[in-house]
Amino acid sequence: MPTILSVNTVNPPFAIKQTDAVELTRTLFKDKFKNIERLLKVFDNGEINNRYLCMPIDWFKHEHDFEERNHLYIEHAVHFGVQAIQKCLEDNRLQRTIHPSEIDAIFYISSSGIATPSIEARIMNKLPFRDDTKRIPIWGLGCAGGAAGVSRAYEFCRAFPTANVLVLSIEFCSLTFQKEDYSKSNLVGASLFADGIACALISGEQSTIKTRHASPKIIGTASKFMPHSEGVMGWHVKNSGFHVIFSKSIPSIITKWLGPFVHEFLDDYELTNDDITHFIAHPGGKKVLEAYENALHFPPSKTNISREILSEHGNMSSPTILYVLERFIENEPASQDYGLMAALGPGFCGELLLLKWE
Repeated sequence: MPTILSVNTVNPPFAIKQTDAVELTRTLFKDKFKNIERLLKVFDNGEINNRYLCMPIDWFKHEHDFEERNHLYIEHAVHFGVQAIQKCLEDNRLQRTIHPSEIDAIFYISSSGIATPSIEARIMNKLPFRDDTKRIPIWGLGCAGGAAGVSRAYEFCRAFPTANVLVLSIEFCSLTFQKEDYSKSNLVGASLFADGIACALISGEQSTIKTRHASPKIIGTASKFMPHSEGVMGWHVKNSGFHVIFSKSIPSIITKWLGPFVHEFLDDYELTNDDITHFIAHPGGKKVLEAYENALHFPPSKTNISREILSEHGNMSSPTILYVLERFIENEPASQDYGLMAALGPGFCGELLLLKWE
């Protein structure tokens, strides 16, 4: 089975506390909402303490058009993407440093900006990848993107057992913030979203790359789509850029929909929830984590690491689950432990991966 050999993250340069975000939002929106203080409680109730942004907080006090936002997205994605790839290939968990020429494919995952040529092509002009490296940019999966990218890399490595594949997930959600959007969805987005960069190395079972420690093998994956659910989450694309779509029903949808999805998936491997030692969940928010627990009958301890990442980084969309996975790997699970990766995103859709440390 393909193995996740390395996962590394890079934080953008501007760290802010949640209290800073509250003050900025109060300043921008106080004249537009009569009940602004009540609405601002969403910042306090989300269990987020810190976030990282690609621009200083004063930048968000001013109006920026879509062209400027997207230019910044491309500039930062290339700059920090190079860093994340280098960090991933030089991970001290690996038995040796990996040269970019050893990489056979790059899956680039994002939903917060657009670029053609896509970001991985621009990065290939800065790092010495082979000119026959496969490029697979995946756009639009939002919070499900990180898990989906690893799933697609798994399938590539099943088809090509000697392959080494990078999954590069980059989001600058803060660049989508709309100063003149006075919807409650924009307010909720401002309380949750942040920026993040993550890179994972997945190799086929015949790859020559090895690690020094037990690593998670990918036993299998599953994808699920909910028909006619475009309004659950996503973007409205307008002249000013991306405007967030959030449905209040997300936690209840997860509670009703995720449980059967997970149980059917685990049944295929003759496993149950009790066999899962590590739950690697995308922390979309406090209510999302609670919905996971309710749907799967997991105790809060199963989502502790996801809560830590949410508290320290906020919701970074697609890279977030890789931040969670990195933390699990750092904690060195025991050989033969099972893990379940789960993430949900626009569509509405879900992605599951069954892992086993070996």
